Amino acid sequence: MKEHEFAICVNNQGYEVSLETRKLYEMLPDDDAERHGQIRVIDESGEDYLYPAVLFDCIVLPIQTIERVFHVKV
Repeated sequence: MKEHEFAICVNNQGYEVSLETRKLYEMLPDDDAERHGQIRVIDESGEDYLYPAVLFDCIVLPIQTIERVFHVKV
């Protein structure tokens, strides 16, 4: 996984307090989680947690957007 990868929440059933549908979340690398069908995202609490990967669709953002949001050069 690359730095600054993103997923959009497509279903928050069972996680209504922690996740918002149609919202973009930054994913963090976690190989062990991926092997178990989960992904690690920074949720509404501002902390990173594991969630079932089926709740999200991964998306690719333009480099310009990543640079503007994170104030980094990609």
